This record gives sequence, C-alpha cells and structure tokens, in this order.
Amino acid sequence: MTTEAGKPRLEYWRVYVDPNGVSHQERRTLSDFERQSMGGAAPQWNAVLESRPSRALFSVLPAGWIGDWHENPAPQWIVPLSGRWFVETMDGHRVEMGAGEVSFGGDQGCIADTHGRKGHRSGTVGNEPAVLMLVQMPGTKES
Repeated sequence: MTTEAGKPRLEYWRVYVDPNGVSHQERRTLSDFERQSMGGAAPQWNAVLESRPSRALFSVLPAGWIGDWHENPAPQWIVPLSGRWFVETMDGHRVEMGAGEVSFGGDQGCIADTHGRKGHRSGTVGNEPAVLMLVQMPGTKES
C-alpha cells in the first residue's frame, strides 16, 4: 500500500488477454480511495467497486498443488491469506505472491497456443498450503 498526498494506492497484478488471445500480467494500481464512514465509525479510506460481487469463496491449495493451463472461471479478485502461490501466463511471465498481495484474474477468452497453453498455470510455492480468498465479479473488468 503506497500513498500519494495521504490518499492510499493499492498495487495489484492484473492477468489479461491481448487481442491475439494471449494472456499476460501487468502491475496496476487501485487509486480511487475516498474517505467514508461505515456504520457510523470514524472515516476510513474505501475504494468501492462499481460492480457488486457475484460470489465469494475460499480455496485451500495443498502443498505441491499445480493447476495446469486453464482460464479463471470468472473475472475475479484473488487474495492469498496464507502460504504462497504463483501465476504463470502464456507469455512466460511468472509471478509469486504471498499473504495480502492482490491479483485480478481476467484471462477469459484466451486462444490455445501451439503448445496447448491457454489462460494460465498456477500452483503453490513451498511446503505449505496456500489459502486464497476469491471474489468473483460479473463482466470482464476490475470494477
């Protein structure tokens, strides 16, 4: 979490598909935080997404787990709660994330390459499970 003039900025990894159907990852920043009160509590910084989540779930990936090439089942925010995991996109970019890091999986609509890769590979890193919280969103954007 970084700040600019006191306003928070949250960096996250975005998995997306280019016009040729190839998945990539890029670093993005969520910066539209506003001070708001929730339930009468003192104001805090909130970034409210335009779309309401369609589903939230928790997932436990066992140590050594590999999810071979696949697309995210829906556009979704993914936050590791414990352990470490990785995401590798079709362009060969591999990102490892730990507790509290954020990723957005928007790789729906990929086209399989000549090696049969479509979407991304993911899996655990190290000798412990990775516990993830996933918030699935309607549509195809982060909002």
